Amino acid sequence: MPLPSSSSTVLDSMLFRDAFGTPAMRGIFSDVATVDRYIQVEVALARAQSACGIVPPEAAASIAESARIERIDFDRMRKETDIVGYPILPLVHQLADMCGEAGRYVHWGATTQDIMDTASVLQVRAGLDVVEEDLRHIREVLRALAQKHRQTVMAGRTHLQHALPVTFGYKVAVWLSMFDRHQVRLAQLRERVQVVQLGGAAGTLASLGDAGVAVQHALARELGLGVAPTPWHVARDGLAEAVSLLALITGSLGKVATDIMMMASTEFGEVYEPFVKGRGASSTMPQKRNPISSELMLAAAKAVRQHAGLMVDGMVQDFERATGPWHAEWVALPESFVLTAGALHQARFALEGLIVDEARMRRNLDLSDGLIVAEAVMMALAPKLGRQDAHDAVYDACRRACDDRVGLAQALMASPGIREHFDDAQIAAMTDPVNYLGQAAAFVDRACAASLALDEQGAAA
Repeated sequence: MPLPSSSSTVLDSMLFRDAFGTPAMRGIFSDVATVDRYIQVEVALARAQSACGIVPPEAAASIAESARIERIDFDRMRKETDIVGYPILPLVHQLADMCGEAGRYVHWGATTQDIMDTASVLQVRAGLDVVEEDLRHIREVLRALAQKHRQTVMAGRTHLQHALPVTFGYKVAVWLSMFDRHQVRLAQLRERVQVVQLGGAAGTLASLGDAGVAVQHALARELGLGVAPTPWHVARDGLAEAVSLLALITGSLGKVATDIMMMASTEFGEVYEPFVKGRGASSTMPQKRNPISSELMLAAAKAVRQHAGLMVDGMVQDFERATGPWHAEWVALPESFVLTAGALHQARFALEGLIVDEARMRRNLDLSDGLIVAEAVMMALAPKLGRQDAHDAVYDACRRACDDRVGLAQALMASPGIREHFDDAQIAAMTDPVNYLGQAAAFVDRACAASLALDEQGAAA
């Protein structure tokens, strides 16, 4: 049996491609889809120029009818692209042959980068649609999770040590707020990045004479895009911003993944990714249940972050046509979208079925036997002693609790300077973590309300 053809990267690997990406996003940036976008732009250009009186209407109609991705000889196109260095001239050769007499009007007055950049924008628009759908779904899941665990008390940790009590719902509300902001950023980004590129050889559209601007607008209408004040072939901030947004999204996914991975460790045991037989198994340790989705989310965050830097580096372009930075985008742009889609897919799986062990959270919260609410005692004592004296008194009690291996309540009850102000019942209440959650529940309510309002605004728009 012959071996299957293989790829050399995880994005197209028959083993790893669905771990690091999704079929939908790979489809948007596949070779066939990319060339099809080139054809779409060339056809739209002919139609736009026909509307402006530059190309005969019958020629534009013939181009629209004849230019078909099914008729492309990809092997021939690959060989010519290797020679030329860009795929558009090889494509134009084939389109001109397809269109017969009308072929003379294919690619009229345009340059290679006009077609490739505009096609990239069409792909970005489609890619953002996929990202937006996943963001909305993840936000719905997080809202439900935050509300469900609004009062699920757990240890809040700073510097990996117990700090103050929080609720798991509060933690999730913080996650939710990040993705709400990304939803807003995505909507704002569209206006800046979903714009047509048509500038001709050096950006002045001299090849189209006085009709250049009219053709720009007509092409934008054909493709449902906007028009920037100037051609942007050497002003790459729009596409750099798009990938930077993906880096922010995957960065937030990396934060969520890190929390889940640490909370899923044996010593914590507070949350687990959904159980699927065999998922996260070890080849040598049958007991293992590794947080695979979180690991993949974190890996994607690191990779997309590097691509964001590459896109920003690509903004430094020379004069009116760059000598190389543009080519780096061909790597960074599609890979960033595919990796982000993969990370979002993994997040949906992990969060939709996240297993929360409330009892373990409570046991972990009680590990310090009350020390986690030392601040609560200090703040209650401060009006009576002054803040610093109260801090010192509680600090001493905490040290005695640690040295004598007793609970904070017991150490406080043995402190004369504290007992003269509080009785046993008051001390017990102060050292119960449930009584020192601050505004955790209010923040959950506020985050969920703001998230719902964001969706309502989007629906109204």
